Amino acid sequence: MNNTFKVACVQNSATDNLQANIDTAEALTRQAASVGAVLICLPEYFCILEPDDSAYFEKGFYPDRHPAVEHFQALARELDVWLLLGSVPVKSRSGKVHNRSHLLTPEGDITATYDKVHLFDVAIKDGHEYRESSTVMPGDRAVMADLPWGRLGLTICYDVRFPHLYRQLAKAGADFITVPAAFTAKTGEAHWHTLVRARAIENGCYVFAPNQPGRRHWGRRTYGHSLIVDPWGTILADGGEEEGYIVADVDVSRVVDARRMIPALIHDRPFREVGAK
Repeated sequence: MNNTFKVACVQNSATDNLQANIDTAEALTRQAASVGAVLICLPEYFCILEPDDSAYFEKGFYPDRHPAVEHFQALARELDVWLLLGSVPVKSRSGKVHNRSHLLTPEGDITATYDKVHLFDVAIKDGHEYRESSTVMPGDRAVMADLPWGRLGLTICYDVRFPHLYRQLAKAGADFITVPAAFTAKTGEAHWHTLVRARAIENGCYVFAPNQPGRRHWGRRTYGHSLIVDPWGTILADGGEEEGYIVADVDVSRVVDARRMIPALIHDRPFREVGAK
């Protein structure tokens, strides 16, 4: 197994124009591949961001015919790279959508999918309320996939606030964990860097976190600052606030080193519930 590779995170600012988003994300993916990235990660909802959440179903596509997935399957084959489609809204028979991450092989095959488990139902002081559960069906399982360099755990955006999911992935052997996001600017400014670094540090793994930047014409702002973080919590690359991409070299031996120095994964102990005697 080759222990080193180059990873990239794309950060495009998606709007409600599907084709324009696909075109931008493709151009940035091509640029990342041109500098040697062999795993390229795109953000949550990189292909569409709607002002009205009901539009994800009304204007959406079922999993087996989504044009963004089909487009990037062909692109993965052409570029001979692994692609993480951070998330795509796909219609379910329930009348809601799944917020679904797709991992594509260099042959363009879908080798893993993950449906976002933790849904963003919050009211924050940015003039917006978010009720993701009104239009999205939550997932109910953690997902890992094998890469040529190690094991990859899949998560999405709000999941980053639930450390037990990341612990489960790390204990199951994840060397890297992805956190594609469209994090709000308000919460991003306060918490994004801390949360992403914490998930890397406490589990001794790399975290690849592509995050959408920008302001939309209906007022929504997303934070940007895509991050590539190593197992010691060092930020290897930060995407800032504009569209673009970041790249970094990944050395899997640093996962082994971090977990040897601080073996927290094997120091977990069972304990009584709060209030139990």
